[in-house]
Amino acid sequence: MSSTCKRWGRYWSGGPSVKRKKLLGDDNCMFAFSLWYVRTFGGVIEHPEASHAFKYYGLTKPPKSGGWVKADEYGGVCCCVEQGHYGHLARKATWIYLNGFKPKEFIWGKSENKTRLELGPHSKKQAKDIRSAPGYKPIKRISAFERLATPIEFKEELIKLIT
Repeated sequence: MSSTCKRWGRYWSGGPSVKRKKLLGDDNCMFAFSLWYVRTFGGVIEHPEASHAFKYYGLTKPPKSGGWVKADEYGGVCCCVEQGHYGHLARKATWIYLNGFKPKEFIWGKSENKTRLELGPHSKKQAKDIRSAPGYKPIKRISAFERLATPIEFKEELIKLIT
């Protein structure tokens, strides 16, 4: 995940156990530049689902069910697509902003992948409480590298948007 995504995503502060909290949107203006660039010259921006950058810059929150919706007054459209449809081990919902090109159809809705994308418990106490809960079943989680990776098949779909 690039530094622009990290500072806008769910764990923008660095997470609950980080010693020195980060600032929301502290990405050296990369999202702002990317948005200006795509609005000016055309292109695509891919960001984690629930990215705070969309709200901050006034972009429409796309529906989780999929489909393209109007994103802004600059001709941009956005959508939510799960990378699990394109080879990711987890569902990994992603928001896409597109401007200057014709939108294409993705595979919309929930993917079948069952692997958890989220991080595990944030403390030993929380882990113990979870394991002792009635009906607890262990959930397979993926590594940080696997979590952050973008499948080649999905990268190719993003490239097709602008070619």
